[in-house]
Amino acid sequence: MAGDSLTSGQYIQHHLQNMVFGKLPEDVVGEELCNGVIVEQAGWQLASCAAEAKAMGFWSYHVDSLGWSVGLALIFFFAFRHVAKNVTTGVPGGFQNFVEMIIDFVNDSVRGSFSGKNDIVAPLALTIFAWVFLMNFMDLIPVDWLPMLAQQIGAAFGADPHHVYFKVVPSTDPNVTFGMALGVFWLMLYYSIKIKGFGGFFGELAFQPFGKLGMPANLVLEGVSLISKPVSLALRLFGNMYAGETIFILIALMYGGSLLIGTFGGLLQLGWAIFHILIITLQAFIFMTLTIVYLDMAHTDH
Repeated sequence: MAGDSLTSGQYIQHHLQNMVFGKLPEDVVGEELCNGVIVEQAGWQLASCAAEAKAMGFWSYHVDSLGWSVGLALIFFFAFRHVAKNVTTGVPGGFQNFVEMIIDFVNDSVRGSFSGKNDIVAPLALTIFAWVFLMNFMDLIPVDWLPMLAQQIGAAFGADPHHVYFKVVPSTDPNVTFGMALGVFWLMLYYSIKIKGFGGFFGELAFQPFGKLGMPANLVLEGVSLISKPVSLALRLFGNMYAGETIFILIALMYGGSLLIGTFGGLLQLGWAIFHILIITLQAFIFMTLTIVYLDMAHTDH
């Protein structure tokens, strides 16, 4: 794809655009939202460009992000379930040993950061770490392989290949990262109210750190601190993975140049991929650790 008729800017935009399924409103029929493409009908359909995706509004779906997120979650579930059903007490096999190492690592993280008692925290931490790591790991697949396959499948069904978009790294989609962060945020609120009661939870927001006389300032400070937790959780993961994906795309552009530039691009890609292994693991660890810490704060007094 890097060497086709797309310009460098179009190539980058194409790789950063999601496959969006949504409802085009009636008022855009007959308009030229995409370059040279007239909208012929409204209703539910795949967007042909970013302008059509924008016109579909909030209630649209990123098919690629949702598909890969669910698919990777199923891979994690069935792989760990297979090990759990076939676990042996003797010398473990290679994959069982690998899974046990991950579980021990997560358990150590929970013991070190969570002081309360809640049986859901360790399984939740394990799920977050494995799921986020698998989503991040998709960034190590060469950027053209799966999008080109999607274009060929789309062309077989009569679609214009240039209007077939396919992102394969769910964690580069802010909808995915904010969805996970809001799930953690909901658990924070639930356990804060369950453990402390509504009065105790509101008291932390209203009376800290300046006491009862500083209630307005307390609410502002604690409210900002509370809201910033899911926002920072989502944006940290999204920002790091989006930047990493963009660098891979920029390196892929070098393959469309001369042999020397393409060879240099291959070396850069190898070096960045090796370094990126650390990044994708670190981001999964950070998301897991912050989740544990936030739930620990929900279980303890101010």
